[in-house]
Amino acid sequence: MELRLVIAEKRSVAFAIAQALGNIGQGDGYVSAGGALISWAQGHLVELADPEAYSDMPWSERKWSMESLPIDPKTWRWELSGAKGATQRYRSLAGLIRSDRVTELVNACDPDREGEAIFRRILMSANVEKPSLRLWVASLDEQAIRDAWNRMTPESDYDGLAAAADARAKADWLVGMNASRAHTLAWRRPLSLGRVRTPTLNMVVQRDLAIESHRPTPFWRLVVPMDGWTLESGKIEDRASADRILANAKGLPVDVLDVERRREHAKPPTLFDLTGLQKAMNDRHGLTAEQTLDGLQNLYEMKVATYPRTDSKYITHDDVEGLRELLQPRYALGFLDQRPVEAIHDLYSAGGFDPMRCVADDKVAGHTAILPTRRLTYDVFQHDMTDIERKIMTVILTRMWASCATDRIHDTVKVDAVLDERHSDGSTERVPLSASSDATVEAGWAAIENASKTDGEGGKPSNRIPGSLGRGPLPQSGSPSLAEGVSAPPRPFTEATLLSAMEHASRFVADRDLKAALDDDTSHSGGIGTPATRAGILESLVRSGYLLRKGKQIRSTPVGRILVGVAIDELKDVKLTAQWEQRLADIEHGRGDEASFLNEIRAACAAMPGRVMEMTKQDGLRQLARQAGERESFGPCPRCGKPVVKTGSIWQCSSNKSAKDATGAWKLSEGCGYKIFSEKFGKKLTDSMVRRTLEGKRPKVSGLKSKAGKTFDARLVPDKQYGVGLSFDDLNRKKK
Repeated sequence: MELRLVIAEKRSVAFAIAQALGNIGQGDGYVSAGGALISWAQGHLVELADPEAYSDMPWSERKWSMESLPIDPKTWRWELSGAKGATQRYRSLAGLIRSDRVTELVNACDPDREGEAIFRRILMSANVEKPSLRLWVASLDEQAIRDAWNRMTPESDYDGLAAAADARAKADWLVGMNASRAHTLAWRRPLSLGRVRTPTLNMVVQRDLAIESHRPTPFWRLVVPMDGWTLESGKIEDRASADRILANAKGLPVDVLDVERRREHAKPPTLFDLTGLQKAMNDRHGLTAEQTLDGLQNLYEMKVATYPRTDSKYITHDDVEGLRELLQPRYALGFLDQRPVEAIHDLYSAGGFDPMRCVADDKVAGHTAILPTRRLTYDVFQHDMTDIERKIMTVILTRMWASCATDRIHDTVKVDAVLDERHSDGSTERVPLSASSDATVEAGWAAIENASKTDGEGGKPSNRIPGSLGRGPLPQSGSPSLAEGVSAPPRPFTEATLLSAMEHASRFVADRDLKAALDDDTSHSGGIGTPATRAGILESLVRSGYLLRKGKQIRSTPVGRILVGVAIDELKDVKLTAQWEQRLADIEHGRGDEASFLNEIRAACAAMPGRVMEMTKQDGLRQLARQAGERESFGPCPRCGKPVVKTGSIWQCSSNKSAKDATGAWKLSEGCGYKIFSEKFGKKLTDSMVRRTLEGKRPKVSGLKSKAGKTFDARLVPDKQYGVGLSFDDLNRKKK
């Protein structure tokens, strides 16, 4: 009897498939349904092995050397993921794959490049060849799964996609390993480079440098009162000219050249993909991308939110009825504030919500947009969620309602006018003036989400331009004045704007074809990184000490700037990813081959050590390296008195040095060993807390936790043995 084994990427997807096929039975590490066994992976169970696994190669030695580069495996080696539970999950899958009962396999991993790689690597590691089919479905709707089940095609139809996935993984491995080792050896300091990490860091460094090099330039605008509304000139950058224009403008009539009135429709926002939700949570609640992803993952595992790591902002036709059911008032009352609830009630009563506004089958490549599920109840919302999870769910619900609502209809008015400045010699000079207004006619979706930002969109809310205004001369209604301003520097990146820059990285690429390759999200996420990896990339840059958070801002550190300064040019340019995506698309569609692409990567890696060493001869870069080596001191070490500096996420004495022992573990080789770890007493320490502690200022900290889980307040003091200790004396005296 023929028996199919279906392999999904995640357990939840496996159960969704089983639910769609019906007649569910429970097995050991699988479920049965519809005459098939259905099991699941755990993301990437099989990964490329580290260089140390190539024991017969010189670059496998624990001590790195420039002579051993480039790292270039002739035969690639793979190993099981070190993630918790991955080995057990692989063994369960491999046993099912090898079973004599199983005669056919079904790849039900995510319908994208990485999903293809996950399935193929499991089969490769299990060393099994059996007939295989591809279940390509973007929705977990039961009918959508059944429809996809009935139209499955041979897995061999996706060989191009698999080759592109394999090429991308190997190319990233080659570049990351060779670049990091070459730069670390050349500059004698740990430097970690990567195709996505380094361009992301470079964006922040360049923005920070632009901010620091900005020189504020004053400017003035002529403001002319016009009986309840005002006209303004453009920027006048010379004070003498501004004063002259003001003096000559008094009492002169204004000549209105054109009045443009338009009724405009602002479309509702799209549903959230992961990056969009991360940006919104950072803007509104200051959450990091990682905090949002973790909270959303918990909601997904509670089965009250759809799959988190999606790059889609739409749903398919198969999902319409499910969304229509969610558009019931019970999903607003108790979940949202009174103002949006009232707007939802009014629009719902008028039939103003339509889930078809969110449908775009061709734009759903993997999973659909983020939505709540019908398992969400008020009781779950109030009692089973953390504060962060409730905030995330509220934002998701708000966007769901807004995306299905009617347009915001608003009337805009734009006025172009001139004032003829008369000079003492009898000549005249025209001073252009303008005004605009934006008035809401029907708030539509904007009454639910973001209303405060849309009220004055396109103009000043205080400007009330008369409906009767037409062309021709008009008198001023008062004395004109000068409004002074100063040119502003670029704004520092926040986590939200940096995620947006990663998502829309094609704006940094000039070539039209490369732009298109970077934006194409049919088999990969657009931009650099993916919705699933961007949060991790930002966190790794912070942990490595290349970036730091200052409130909502993301800023570069001296160490981050040296990495960007010494990195070879293409590694810090998003153009590299664009070029790769163009080549990978060719491989996927049979216009190119994996071997030639990887040979080009190998050649670039072979030239890398020489190029990097050549850069060490540049005086400017050597000076930069020396400056970055002078790390900020947080205060004297309680053990030996030397400066305490920050390395990664910990603070430690600058005398400390570590080396790998015979087992490969890092051990203290020099120094007093003083360290302060990033979390103490259940509280994440900040730079300010540590600095004030080491300076003897005994900062008071709230929300510390005892081993029993009770919270308390205390003051932090230096502790030679444990890094930081507690003091309660001041607190007790104040209570008395």
